[in-house]
Amino acid sequence: MSLTFTLIQTKLHWEVKLANLMMLEEKINSIQQKTEVVVLPEMFSTGFSMQPEEFAETMDGPTVAWMKKIAATKKIILTGSLIIEENKKYFNRLIWMLPNGTFGYYDKRHCFAYAGEHEHYTPGNKRLIAHVKGWKINLQICYDLRFPVWARQASDSKNETEYDILLYVANWPERRNHAWKTLLTARAIENQCYVIGVNRVGNDGNEIYHSGDSMVVDPLGEILYHKAHDEDIFTITLDKEKLELTRNKFPFWKDGDEFRIMNEER
Repeated sequence: MSLTFTLIQTKLHWEVKLANLMMLEEKINSIQQKTEVVVLPEMFSTGFSMQPEEFAETMDGPTVAWMKKIAATKKIILTGSLIIEENKKYFNRLIWMLPNGTFGYYDKRHCFAYAGEHEHYTPGNKRLIAHVKGWKINLQICYDLRFPVWARQASDSKNETEYDILLYVANWPERRNHAWKTLLTARAIENQCYVIGVNRVGNDGNEIYHSGDSMVVDPLGEILYHKAHDEDIFTITLDKEKLELTRNKFPFWKDGDEFRIMNEER
């Protein structure tokens, strides 16, 4: 069984929502290949903004409505993160939008304190693993990549792996791109899964440069796709049989340490 993803590595208009949505809609409409999941960067409508008071929307706001429209029109799953206000709190929230208008969401667990994200946004406390065509996809955001316990593969009572794909959307700066590329590969190897990382390119409003370096990595750590510096729209089909063969031949995941992630209710 296969699943096809399209990764959109793009520049973003700094804190100009309408311009970003128009640009991204044009890019999505340009996709010629058959695809099932389209992945946008972190905070795709604004860039990595620390002004949620000005740019946050509710879940019934225009950007979520835009995602519903695009997913329904193109008959795709559309995902990426944006700034959401809920119960007087702000979240860096990844939306997993289905073609029928239903959705799941994941709130970024690890706020990037180095840039002050923790001063503006509330961290999430629950993982989201989406199910598509027999695939299980663990959805995370940018800085989460540095924390392997939060992504760590667990086994259920049926002695099966918890997920098949680990997906990160990001605004990860070029000055730390060695860590980005290394950790994406490490997460694939240690969890014996495919890893997809979608990053932006270009300067943001703080003149921080992003080199993209979006990647797809297979369960053995082989890089299937990597693009630096340039905008790119890339479609790739992942093979479930290859994943299962790898896990059966090298069943390292069965020897992993047992653990539980304890979450505080916020």
